Amino acid sequence: MEPCIICVAITGSVPTKADNPAVPVTVAEQIESTHASFEAGASIAHCHVRDDEGKPTSDPERFARLKEGIEKHCPGMIVQLSTGGRSGAGQARGGMLPLRPDMASLSVGSNNFPTRVYENPPDLVAWLASEMRTFGVRPEIEAFDLSHIFQAHLMWKRGELPERPYVQFVMGVKNAMPVDREVFDFYLHTVKRLFGEDAPWCAAGIGPNQAVVNRWSVAEGGHARTGLEDNIRWDRDTLAPSNAALVKRTVDICAEYGRPVADWKDARRILNLPLKSKAA
Repeated sequence: MEPCIICVAITGSVPTKADNPAVPVTVAEQIESTHASFEAGASIAHCHVRDDEGKPTSDPERFARLKEGIEKHCPGMIVQLSTGGRSGAGQARGGMLPLRPDMASLSVGSNNFPTRVYENPPDLVAWLASEMRTFGVRPEIEAFDLSHIFQAHLMWKRGELPERPYVQFVMGVKNAMPVDREVFDFYLHTVKRLFGEDAPWCAAGIGPNQAVVNRWSVAEGGHARTGLEDNIRWDRDTLAPSNAALVKRTVDICAEYGRPVADWKDARRILNLPLKSKAA
């Protein structure tokens, strides 16, 4: 059975220490939290950065320090930098791509978020994809809607995505796609129909549905995302103690379904990434 890649989304753009003191905000905290998560079983670090006031930013210098620290303390771990729209506007969202991380998130369409429209206009999506090709960065397609899976397929066929896309279903964002098992199953059917039965894919559940979506994904042979970016709670009454604790819970779910957990070498093989990190 294919090992399960666990991606840990360590910080995000929204959670603060007021929400949960375990949220890592400074670069040093992020490196420490990522290292603990790596030791617990995560092989991808999905990364955002914050400014001195704890607000989201796309500052390439901060991304560079975070990337360097992860590569030093978590050798082989896949570094995935976010080009998400809460951290900046326009082409500033891709200002870190010249750092040549292993991967970067790529949202290929717009959708509603809790209090705003998450705008991903076609010209910006095309530019981000072009920058990822230029700097050898593997995109992770963040699909908030069924149309985003079809758009990723169209971009692949046009050569805008040089490799078969790695698609992640994002479910549970308020005003976007809810956590619904029939929708999940249709997403999976669509990915396999468009990209092949053996196409790797991932899923993320937001908030209280994180473990639910982890379980669905692990059971169906996909890969799983966890972490404080998506979910600050352990259960209704308890805050999550750390990113590493959430990773360990996903490891335990893998064990329930007989799925081995991918180490960094497995993850790089599955995602067709060089065995040596770019830091090496």
